[in-house]
Amino acid sequence: MKVGILGGSFNPIHTGHLILAEEAREKLKLDKVFFIPIYQPVHKEAKDLLAAEKRLRMVKLAISGNPYFEALDIEVRRKGRSYTIDTLRDLRRLYPKVDKFFFIVGSDALNYLDSWKDIKEVMKLAKFVVASRPNYPLKDISGNVLPLVIEPVDISGYRLRQRLKDNESVRYYLPESVYRYIVKEGLYR
Repeated sequence: MKVGILGGSFNPIHTGHLILAEEAREKLKLDKVFFIPIYQPVHKEAKDLLAAEKRLRMVKLAISGNPYFEALDIEVRRKGRSYTIDTLRDLRRLYPKVDKFFFIVGSDALNYLDSWKDIKEVMKLAKFVVASRPNYPLKDISGNVLPLVIEPVDISGYRLRQRLKDNESVRYYLPESVYRYIVKEGLYR
């Protein structure tokens, strides 16, 4: 069994995340993709970060209907800063039948991989997959990192939050269920 892991703040989850996960699933022939919202980011400022439970709810809404996608609350339940190494160790213990984990990140992450906690161990526990992102070319990739060229989608959670604050439309950037949830709850205003 091969499982992809897509972690992040998902603040909010958007179609770019879903396209990335689906293309990775298809191109890597993954049996499943786990979406794992972080509780508290390590590499980003937590400014404008919604409560983890609300972000987890949006992830569940966004992926419902796709049998290959699953939301895990492993980091939300753990609380505190989310380190990939801790999550991978937990996943190895919780899912012993998984032959191989594929940890999926965008090519922007290449700029700060060396700052990740226990990055060498992370790369032993999961195959590291770096997906192309606009303005972040897939270059200088080491042999233990798998490059993945995907359809370019230039959507930023930061920009979506700004659009919501400025009362601009975000429809079609988000799954309809997530859009309705944000409107209903009055989020990011």
